[in-house]
Amino acid sequence: MTQELWKAVMGSNPSSTKGARYPVEMVSWNACQEFIRKLNSLTGRKFRLPTEAEWEYAARGGNKSRGYKYSGGNSIGVVARYCSNSDSGDSDTTHEVKTKQANELGIYDMSGNVFEWCNDWNGNYSSGSQTNPKGPSSGTDRIIRGGCWVV
Repeated sequence: MTQELWKAVMGSNPSSTKGARYPVEMVSWNACQEFIRKLNSLTGRKFRLPTEAEWEYAARGGNKSRGYKYSGGNSIGVVARYCSNSDSGDSDTTHEVKTKQANELGIYDMSGNVFEWCNDWNGNYSSGSQTNPKGPSSGTDRIIRGGCWVV
């Protein structure tokens, strides 16, 4: 999610590193839900956060997956912003979206730049084989996935 889109929908930009094409950060799961509610109202569409399983499927390249270690390749520096390549002079920071290689589905930045919220509660899955598993129906923490420029 770019700061430009977040600001257009929400009217403000909570991010600590500013830039229209930078990812929005410093937002809670609840703030994301409010954003989605407003976006749905503005567009007449029905957006939502992905489940953890949906996020994983997309990050791995879906049915076009080539089995890469990271989303889009085996070299993290080619596909992600992370601690070793996020230096902007005096400090580490986020960077513009879509500056690294996309994955097999054409999706960018799933292995780095900022963590991403999922709709699921944090919890254990059953040990048996599952198709599109759902997380627990309640909990105390929501799932975040991906990588971040500080890790």
